[in-house]
Amino acid sequence: MRGNLLAGLLAAWLVWLAPAGASAAGMVIWEDLGRYFAGYTGSFVLYDEDRDQYIIYNEAQSEKRLSPCSSFKIYNSLIGLETGVLNQEDALTREKWDGNSYSIPAWNKDQTLATATRDSVVWYFQRLASRIGPDRMQDYLDRLDYGNRDITGGATTFWLQSSLQISAKEQVEMLRRISSGDSPFSSRNLEIVKRNITLEDADGVRLMGKTGSGYGNNKWLLGWFVGMVERDGKRYFFATNVENGPEANGGKARDITRALLKKLGIL
Repeated sequence: MRGNLLAGLLAAWLVWLAPAGASAAGMVIWEDLGRYFAGYTGSFVLYDEDRDQYIIYNEAQSEKRLSPCSSFKIYNSLIGLETGVLNQEDALTREKWDGNSYSIPAWNKDQTLATATRDSVVWYFQRLASRIGPDRMQDYLDRLDYGNRDITGGATTFWLQSSLQISAKEQVEMLRRISSGDSPFSSRNLEIVKRNITLEDADGVRLMGKTGSGYGNNKWLLGWFVGMVERDGKRYFFATNVENGPEANGGKARDITRALLKKLGIL
């Protein structure tokens, strides 16, 4: 069924181009998915590893660098593990809540790396970034060539609507690279992080992803959902962002992504 659906979609796609800004050699299909983004400015990028093929909606937006917000927790986790600031045992060790009251109830308790990832606990990852330190953080972002690599916005805030920025295309390229072993991260540490961002794992389909949300002026300004799907021995890497809408946050980006992955027969 998936093959028939993809075949039908491919028949409707007319323009084939090389993906600007991507180091992989795959082809790209530009697709009008505007109805999924109604009321928002947004982009969707998917890389199908088996076909060596990209599907991209909204070229300009896919190349626009934006704050990664909490989607950066994937890399904060990996760098923490790789530097030894965290180790495999620490991934299960509880970090003590400082007693400050946060508007999100799940943040008001002790955290492990797994719970802090699941509930996107900002204070946990700010502590982690502080312990990594700016020198080591900069070194890893340079080695990864992560977006603009700019952490001048503050050691514990640079990824939170601050100096660090990355595009949807670059988000996908980062995921593709770390999953193929072309990165400074060990396979053991990558598996820890993949486990922590796993949202579904049933019937041979594993969905992994991390949201990110930007808030300001009493409204949501930006949403991300980035991750990958493993299915039938194949891998698909994706990044979705949304801006300029009534609920432009990570939840909206996640909902759009799920709908698109279902449309493509991947979920």
